[in-house]
Amino acid sequence: MFSRKSLGVSVSSSAVSFVRVGGSPSAPYLEAVSSRLLSPGTLCSSMRELNILNPQGFVIALQEARNSLFCRGKYVSVSLPDSVGRVMMLDMEERFKNRSEGLDILRWKLKKKLPFDVADAHLDFQQVATRENGDIVLLVVLAFQPVISQYEEMFSAAGLVPTQIDLNCFNLNRVFERRLATSEDYALLTYFDSHLGIMFFSRGKPEFIRIRELAGGDTKFDSVHKEVRFSFLSYKARFPERVFRDVFCIAPLQMAKSLCGVARDAIGCEPVLLDTKSALEVRGKDLSVPESLFPFTSAIGTAIRAL
Repeated sequence: MFSRKSLGVSVSSSAVSFVRVGGSPSAPYLEAVSSRLLSPGTLCSSMRELNILNPQGFVIALQEARNSLFCRGKYVSVSLPDSVGRVMMLDMEERFKNRSEGLDILRWKLKKKLPFDVADAHLDFQQVATRENGDIVLLVVLAFQPVISQYEEMFSAAGLVPTQIDLNCFNLNRVFERRLATSEDYALLTYFDSHLGIMFFSRGKPEFIRIRELAGGDTKFDSVHKEVRFSFLSYKARFPERVFRDVFCIAPLQMAKSLCGVARDAIGCEPVLLDTKSALEVRGKDLSVPESLFPFTSAIGTAIRAL
């Protein structure tokens, strides 16, 4: 099998992080990492308003981080803050013949629930299951097109071409796909860039997703515990027959113990903490591996997607 190379970049509230990954989706390896801090006030992630408040500073950070990788590639796969979009699970009884028709139906169903004109929505979906009553289960992602366009313009100004754009929550998951594939019924709790992710899976398919930005970096045990506990009770009320066999956590070192404690108390299973360094090989000849690869996790995930 031929080895490919891809560049991944993640945008957070305080930094842009680049990685170069080679190999294949089933056997990726890390070749290089680089990041640049953003000056305070450069970016404010939002679903409704343009995010980049200091375009020049953002472009310079992209260029400096990209140049530190010492490679010529300009095509990048991009991961954005979760608050840029909205992720939801929808049961839909309507049938559609093709993807275009499915998007039209979704726009019609969601038009009264969006904080902007449905015509300005960047919308995508994936069918993940079919209920016993025939309803189809969709994983839906939406964003405000002007917000996405601004990011595209900033990357273009930095001499980069974004080939695909998605959210951090998906790319955190993607890094550990091979490990998660060994379990069918599990919970996945993530904490990345002040966003708490709560996901429940059945037979390897997502059934519940809740992403919440913790105001003011509020990571107190009680607040996180309440979010996880209420989400778990809501899920169990709808699917009382579901039994989790595994609980996984993805979090920075300073948050890992607390998040695992929440998982243990709220869900009742002994959690497994997933470590980015264990998810792929590091092969970079001159790569100085940071003490923790966690800040690069979403960038790695989006790079793996492009292999």
